[in-house]
Amino acid sequence: MCLIPENLKYTATHEWVEELEDGRVKIGLTDYAQKELSDIVYVNLPEVEDEFEAGSEMADVESVKAVSTIYCPVSGKVAEINEELYDAPEKVNEAPYEAWLVILEDVSMTDGLLDNYEYAKVIEEEKD
Repeated sequence: MCLIPENLKYTATHEWVEELEDGRVKIGLTDYAQKELSDIVYVNLPEVEDEFEAGSEMADVESVKAVSTIYCPVSGKVAEINEELYDAPEKVNEAPYEAWLVILEDVSMTDGLLDNYEYAKVIEEEKD
């Protein structure tokens, strides 16, 4: 069973989005994603000030299984990166909803995000 917090939004490519009070968003990998990847050993994050369009390649993570691309779920500019993950990428496995990857500002294109019920359906379809 995967954790799918109700307060977050999701993508079909297994990123989560938390809308912050100041209009910015935190982005990370879902519990399902980290379980599928297994042990994450390296995280490659973008630079602060980098700008992304929704759906574009933003980062990647390397696990013992493979290197996986992280797609930007919304359009925006990188305000912060979680530098802790460079020294401790395993935090994504240990606490996927606390180990955020980036915080974006100037956010737009949030219409395509899924709620927790819609995301649960995506997972079920992948398992079938």
